[in-house]
Amino acid sequence: MDKKTKECIQMMRDLVSDVQGAPFPGEEITSELYSIWYEHAQRAAVECFEFLNANFPKEQAELSKTIDKMFEGKKKN
Repeated sequence: MDKKTKECIQMMRDLVSDVQGAPFPGEEITSELYSIWYEHAQRAAVECFEFLNANFPKEQAELSKTIDKMFEGKKKN
C-alpha cells in the first residue's frame, strides 16, 4: 500500500470517528456543544475532500456526482 493510500485511509477513519461522535439530539444538547462538534466534523470533511481532489483527480468527478445525488433528496424536503 502506498503512502497516499495510507494517508487517505487514516483521514477517512478520522472523519468517520468525528461523525460517530455527533452529539445525540435531545434536551441535554446545547447549541455550543453542537457547534463545536459540527466545526470539528466539517474541518475533517474539508481536509478529506481536499486530499481526494489533490491526489485522485480522475475519481473526483465521479465522487462529486455521487455527493450531488446524495443531497438531491435533501433539497426536495
